[in-house]
Amino acid sequence: MSGEPRPAAVGVTLVDVGLAFGATEVLKNVNLEIEAGEFFTFLGPSGSGKSTLLRAIAGFGPMPAGRITIGGDDVTRLPPWKRNVGMVFQSYALWPHMTVRKNVAFGLEERRLPAAEIKRRVAAALELVGLSEFVARRPAQLSGGQQQRVALARTIVVEPRVLLLDEPLSNLDANLRIQMRRDILALQRKLKLTTIFVTHDQEEANTISDRIAVLDKGVIQQVGSPMALYDNPANRFVAAFLGTANLLDGRIERAGGRALFRAVDGTTIALAAGAARDGAATAMFRPQHLSIRGAGEGAGATGDGTALAGRVESREFLGHLIRYAVAVGSHVILVDDSHQAGRPNFDVGDRVSLVVDAAQVRLLAT
Repeated sequence: MSGEPRPAAVGVTLVDVGLAFGATEVLKNVNLEIEAGEFFTFLGPSGSGKSTLLRAIAGFGPMPAGRITIGGDDVTRLPPWKRNVGMVFQSYALWPHMTVRKNVAFGLEERRLPAAEIKRRVAAALELVGLSEFVARRPAQLSGGQQQRVALARTIVVEPRVLLLDEPLSNLDANLRIQMRRDILALQRKLKLTTIFVTHDQEEANTISDRIAVLDKGVIQQVGSPMALYDNPANRFVAAFLGTANLLDGRIERAGGRALFRAVDGTTIALAAGAARDGAATAMFRPQHLSIRGAGEGAGATGDGTALAGRVESREFLGHLIRYAVAVGSHVILVDDSHQAGRPNFDVGDRVSLVVDAAQVRLLAT
């Protein structure tokens, strides 16, 4: 911001981090390595511990067990103002009586920087977020998106080592959220600033993250790139939380030299070569990993998977696709079919066959 090169990006390390409120554990033995310059996201449902973990990194709230380092420096017992991290809150937390310029300058003035330096940094920060024309306005005169940009400018102007974002887009409407997440990612890439983002929105996490940590009940369930998590979830929770998944409980068996998955109700699905060892498992496949066809084509093993006989229970038109819910045995299996104008569709009550692509079936431990 000052015209000088920014310091090199730093990594964040969490070792055995835990936190409890009375008898309730909110964070359980969290171990994580966030790389320098990475856009990293904590993703999970309400109550999963993601915001608590972010606040622990910032230094807000009770001191956790374990160790937190930023750029190799142990900050576990340092107060927030000595950690040199910047946090953007869901509520924006702007001073309503101050202008945009004064809101952004506030942190620099508290640090007693020279007036000329403050002026340069504030101008640069507001230019970065596209608010140079709004310096004299107050928060009440701005839209939600503009207020969020002010909060971002106020945070980055102090040149933090790490940027922390706690559900910063949740108060915006859908279209504005899409634009703002693009803008935040572009800003992060330009500044090369290590950024940790908290959200419960899977689409939001998938579109902006280098890597994601999926949390549930204070435990990190899996860490990886958005595509890796979606394609190869570690367990049932990750599979169900990241998108829509068909999940069938059963066992892996061998028949005629081929691996099969046999669900509890007897529904049988052929598996790709090299499937896991025999035993109890959960089979997972996404709605787009099946194709739907007329019942006349029969059921049983096919060259690339399995055709399952079923009956259409419901149909949803989603614009680019049609989602069918098909009763197969005791299961209701979801299948997505690409929508094409003028192409015949299946109706509720129709008998159909669902072809499961064996290469796309994932086996999860029970």
